[in-house]
Amino acid sequence: MFYTRALHEHRRPDRVVNVYSRSADHARTFAEDWGISRWTDDMHEAIRDPESDVVVIGLPNNLHKKAIELCVEAGKAILCTKPLALHGKEAYEILQMVEKAGVFHGYLEDLCYTPKTLKAIETIRQGSIGQVTWARAREAHPGPHSDWFWDSEQSGGGAIIDLGCHCIEIGRNYIGKDVRPVEVMCWADTLVKPIRAEDNAIALIRYETGAIGQIEVSWTFRGGMELKDEVAGTEGTIRLDHWLRTGIEVFSSGETGSYVAEKAESSSGWLFPVGDEVNALGYQHMFTDMLDALDENRSPMEDFYDGYVVNAIMDACYASAKSKRWEPVNLPLWRGTIKPHEKIGPKEYDTWHWLIKEEKMPDGQRKVILKIKDTGEIIQKFIAS
Repeated sequence: MFYTRALHEHRRPDRVVNVYSRSADHARTFAEDWGISRWTDDMHEAIRDPESDVVVIGLPNNLHKKAIELCVEAGKAILCTKPLALHGKEAYEILQMVEKAGVFHGYLEDLCYTPKTLKAIETIRQGSIGQVTWARAREAHPGPHSDWFWDSEQSGGGAIIDLGCHCIEIGRNYIGKDVRPVEVMCWADTLVKPIRAEDNAIALIRYETGAIGQIEVSWTFRGGMELKDEVAGTEGTIRLDHWLRTGIEVFSSGETGSYVAEKAESSSGWLFPVGDEVNALGYQHMFTDMLDALDENRSPMEDFYDGYVVNAIMDACYASAKSKRWEPVNLPLWRGTIKPHEKIGPKEYDTWHWLIKEEKMPDGQRKVILKIKDTGEIIQKFIAS
């Protein structure tokens, strides 16, 4: 629904011309609801439709590779939802397949395209918070909508592969996609849900500069959907709250039972609706970038290479959760900077001192805490304003 709404509303000329579902009834109903001229329960038929230029894949994770193979055979541009694949090996095979065929490919990672996220990325690239030292992304809600997501055979995992893919790629955008992820420490467990996969997880991803990407995901969070990011840098901090505090507050008795917002748990009491969900979740900016990139013969901000890197990091998360140790990120194909990045380190105060801290005191004096380079001694100085 969100994909179709974004495609029909944002750039205006774009239209969905055919919809496929594994359920004929679902396909028919969806086509009627959205004014789509054709529908089918035959994946081959949908992909080969001569009137379509682009195929949007929004299928269970275990069907992504098959659908992409059919798109490559048909020579269609491909936009695939997250995660790209069940694991890193499959993602690498998909990437090789589309690049060998020379077909356009976009990775539909919507949460990297939210207006707040794009503004935060721009702020970081302008140097406003200095060198990024830590990026935390948290996504938590009561669990996904569809039954297949709860079956690890179809999904490839639990909360990590569903939500962690978002959080990992958000962190990569903040820290810098050219900075290589090195290793992962992860805790994951099945605390509440009667499933084989994890319903909660926390991971630390160490990057080559020393920066840490922290992800927190949960399928057992109560109270709606929590989407939060925090980014710390040597010269500043950014904090984002995408969903639970929206700037709109409504009290309802709940008698109407009306829809409130994506994954809202209640329609009564104090509620926090979202003004434009499609825009707030990044779908409009995502599809605009994807289709503009196709028109302009360039790569979009997120493509299958990004999906491959995310899958490789998630593999390390699962390995670490099992081993209880730091596990390396296996990236046989790396397109970031080859030359080692400069490590995060201290700031020079002058030729003789490192700066530890600088602050203004209540009496108006400026206080600096310094480390003498030659001796290692730590001293403080007061400087009149």
